[in-house]
Amino acid sequence: MGAAEAAKAEREVRAKARVSRAEREQNERRQSLLLSRSQILSRLKVAQNSRYRAQLELALEHLEAQLRECE
Repeated sequence: MGAAEAAKAEREVRAKARVSRAEREQNERRQSLLLSRSQILSRLKVAQNSRYRAQLELALEHLEAQLRECE
């Protein structure tokens, strides 16, 4: 494979790896929502106060709705 062919192949790989700005922002938002969801689930496991648990459950429902919108 010549240098020109190698450069062309490298450009093609980079072009495939590029993600549009909107896709990248959507992926970042989804990852952020998933992280928040896991934090809420962890807090729910140890929460003993019923009011706090109710608040966490509402937050979890809200996050899951947002995750469904991202799909």
